[in-house]
Order: sequence, then C-alpha cells, then structure tokens
Amino acid sequence: MSVVAGVAIAAFLLAALVCWALLFPDAVARLRERFRAKQIKSHSVGAVRRTKDETPIAKSRISFREERHGLRGWLMRHWVVLTTALALLAVPPLVILLSRQTVVLADFRGDDLSESGSMVAQLLRGERLTPPPPPPPEVFTTQEVRRLRPEIVTADRKWEQIDADLQQRVLAIYEVMRRQYGYEMVLIEGYRSPERQAELMAGGKATRAGAWQSCHQYGLGVDSAPIRDGKLQWDMNDEWTRRGYYLYGELAEQAGLDWGGNWRSIKDYVHVEMSDRCKAARAIKRAELSQQG
Repeated sequence: MSVVAGVAIAAFLLAALVCWALLFPDAVARLRERFRAKQIKSHSVGAVRRTKDETPIAKSRISFREERHGLRGWLMRHWVVLTTALALLAVPPLVILLSRQTVVLADFRGDDLSESGSMVAQLLRGERLTPPPPPPPEVFTTQEVRRLRPEIVTADRKWEQIDADLQQRVLAIYEVMRRQYGYEMVLIEGYRSPERQAELMAGGKATRAGAWQSCHQYGLGVDSAPIRDGKLQWDMNDEWTRRGYYLYGELAEQAGLDWGGNWRSIKDYVHVEMSDRCKAARAIKRAELSQQG
C-alpha cells in the first residue's frame, strides 16, 4: 500500500469518527461516563472483595457480553443513518483511489504553469525558446494547398508578430510534439490584419469572424499544422494526422491555451489562442471603434 493510500484511508477513518461523534453526542457522552467510571473503579482502594462464586474472569466476561449486546442494539437502532454516512464518506475517496485520476473542477483553467510537472511547463520554465527555421516557401504553395487551403498561401508567418507569451507556449508545444511524439509542426499563420480577416470572412470558407473579431488580429491566435514528407497534413481521416492534431490540442490545454478542435460550432484543428486576453482585447477595440463613430 502506498503512502498516499495509507494517508487517504487514515483521513477517511478520522472523518468517519468525527461524523459519528457529531451525529450521536449521547453515545459519546455514555462512552465518556463509562470510561470515567472504569478509571474510578480501577483506582478505588475500598473495592468490595469478590465472592468465591464470581471470579474476576467471570465478571469481565459478563461485562464484555453486556457491552457487546448494548453495542449491537445501538447499531441495530441506527444502522440506516450509519450506512448512509459511511457511503457518503467512502464513495469519493474510493473512486479517486481506484481511478488514479486527478480531480479537476468543471470549467477550471489553470493558467499558472509554475507548479505543473508537464513537459510543456518545464520548457516554459527554462531558457527562452527560439522559433525553428521555416520550411521551404514552396511548402505553402503546392497545388494541394491551393486547392484545399488557398488562404494560407499569402498568410503572415512572422513569429515576431505574435504575442511573446503565446509565442513561447506554442514553441514549447512544438518541442514536445517533436521530442516525445515525432511530429514536426509548422506555423501556417500568425498575425492577421483586419482587412485580411474581412476578406476571409467574405469568402465564407476560412472563418466566420469579421474584422477585429478574431484573436489573430491581436497576435493572440496562431494556426499550425504537422508536416510529413515535405507536405502539410490536413486530412483528419488519416490516422497519423488525426492523432497529431489531438496531441496538439492536449498540449495546448496543458499550456493554458484554447484549441479550435474543441469548439462546438466549427472545428478548427489548426488553431490555438489565448481566449481570456483575446476577449479583453476585443472589448477594448469595440470601445475604441464606438468612440470613433
């Protein structure tokens, strides 16, 4: 049994004892009085001599039987309450111990990576990461790219246009993808001007967000894709590609980012963003635009 399991069991037993004392104060008082009476009896110098017919062993057996019957009766009277209390106390720790999973509150996002033991967090706590060398320009201009994702042909892929914090988190994801899983990731778009955003929305294929509505306009959103044999991979029906994007999404969550593959209305597997900061930036921009009329 591990130390953690032992501590968990000890904590459960202590909690059960405290609950019992709170639920049945009369029983606690009776036990206290009985313990006090035994102490007085054991220290009494004027104890009555035992009779020949009743030996100390016989008396102790009689006393034990009386206590046992009394305890049995008390348990029979309160078994429903006791069973319910024990079940309520036992189920949560047992589920945690058996599943060996970390309990996370719904909608909780831990953006503080200082205590995380993930590889992404370790990289972010180390030296500043530098962007990898870009792939050859023709990677973004193939016939397949022009047919499937024509918008990325003219996309901005300058790392310096991306928010510094987001840049480091994405680079940490790239490192883990490469070292641990064997995937090479490529930046396909970072900053996006409001004019370009409006054009993409008008095309009706690449995005539904208008100008100043996308995190790309604030340098707080990026698009990335795995590359294999010199080609960008998009086909989610391909097992290797699908696994890569889902690993990318898991690591994005570890880095405190939101992944477009988790969106409900439209799945954008290439996209990650810093949602909270992006919302704040959009609110400021709306205020500025409203003042301009």
